[in-house]
Amino acid sequence: MPVTLSEKAANEVKRIMAEQNLPADTVLRVGVQGGGCSGFSYSLNFDDQVTEKDRVTEFHGVRLAMEKKFDPYLDGTVVDFVDDIQGRGFKFNNPNVVKTCGCGSSFQV
Repeated sequence: MPVTLSEKAANEVKRIMAEQNLPADTVLRVGVQGGGCSGFSYSLNFDDQVTEKDRVTEFHGVRLAMEKKFDPYLDGTVVDFVDDIQGRGFKFNNPNVVKTCGCGSSFQV
């Protein structure tokens, strides 16, 4: 699978899922959407359905789903979670990015 989830990110996902009382079969859905000043932005949300168009795998007890069409954009990406003086949130470490916007919320491959 092109996308992996760090242990720290998985722990945060599990915390959020428990806080929101989500069903055990919920998946973390990762994707790409058009937009932002550099062309693409990441999407990250919970979903209760998967289809044959998805790649589904598990990292540290969290099921992750991603549509296969996003492979070229996300191949080798690691989703991590940071909590430091500069902020708190999920961070995408994507080796395919050639340009990002100033705020870091969109990218080009």
